[in-house]
Amino acid sequence: MDYSTLRYGKVQVWLLLLGLLSLAVAWSGPLPQLAHHAFFAHMTMHMLVVAVAAPLLSLAIAGSRFDPVIKYPVFFAPIPASVAELIIVWAWHAPGLHHLARMTSWGLVAEQGSFLLAGVAVWISAFGGTSPRSRSRSAAGVIGLLLTSMHMTLLGALLALAPRSVYAHHQGFSTMSAMQDQHLGGAIMLVVGGIVYLSGGLWLTVDLLWLKSQRKELSS
Repeated sequence: MDYSTLRYGKVQVWLLLLGLLSLAVAWSGPLPQLAHHAFFAHMTMHMLVVAVAAPLLSLAIAGSRFDPVIKYPVFFAPIPASVAELIIVWAWHAPGLHHLARMTSWGLVAEQGSFLLAGVAVWISAFGGTSPRSRSRSAAGVIGLLLTSMHMTLLGALLALAPRSVYAHHQGFSTMSAMQDQHLGGAIMLVVGGIVYLSGGLWLTVDLLWLKSQRKELSS
């Protein structure tokens, strides 16, 4: 077996393990119980799922025999996947659905499950497929990830800078008022979500430019 292939396989295993560990921290630790009372804890769960676990799991299976993009590329287009995640994320942050996820176990399972599926769809659509990736998929991946970064940043900024509490049922946590808790949660989303998805878009941009330069060298 080629050493580079073996090394790449080990990297994928580590990415998979880290992704599963991220989900375990988000779903099996103290965060689910804490999220019933603290908005920032709920937002931390959200970011662990979509900005940590989703990219790690997606990169772990990208290009492997488990990569769904190779078999069904038409169903994994980066820009539609990003739009779908936008709808799912913003819908679950509407007061009614957010209250349902905070106060009921089945609501939390539905929310977190949809977050994971939407996040993986975005990342695998951008980074999956045959290797080397086509220029069209890489370009669409850049747009999809940057679009996601923008809407994450926007929603985080709205929550972090809102002059009043968006969620009337929320009473705050510990010594924090409801608004302070909301501002902290919004800041977590703004910083973590915005930076991670932006970094993914920049990574693909560099990859796209490298692919372009390689093709120029081959044609010259």
